[in-house]
Amino acid sequence: METPCQKIVWDLVPAIRANLAIELVKKGQSQATSAKLLGIAPSAVSQYISGKRGYRIEFQGETKELIEKLAQDLIDNNASDFVVRICEICVSARGIENKCNSGCGPEAQTDNS
Repeated sequence: METPCQKIVWDLVPAIRANLAIELVKKGQSQATSAKLLGIAPSAVSQYISGKRGYRIEFQGETKELIEKLAQDLIDNNASDFVVRICEICVSARGIENKCNSGCGPEAQTDNS
């Protein structure tokens, strides 16, 4: 049986990355620059653009707007809250009203030192 967390990791997160990569390239960024902005390998961006990875989910409405806004903020170097923004996109895509309470996001991280 596949748990909801597995579905998110295997399908939703790659789809978010793919849509971000595609949006960055649409906005004039090279694949290499898009990879740097997203902190991923250029080959991953190439696979996202070609539809070989992250192609299972098509976003619409608020989720699509959040992806477009994050892409522009990455270009403008105005996305210091990248992890939080990815969590917001994930929450929007899943149709959850409030912040994620399942232990994701930076608010769930603790200092164990």
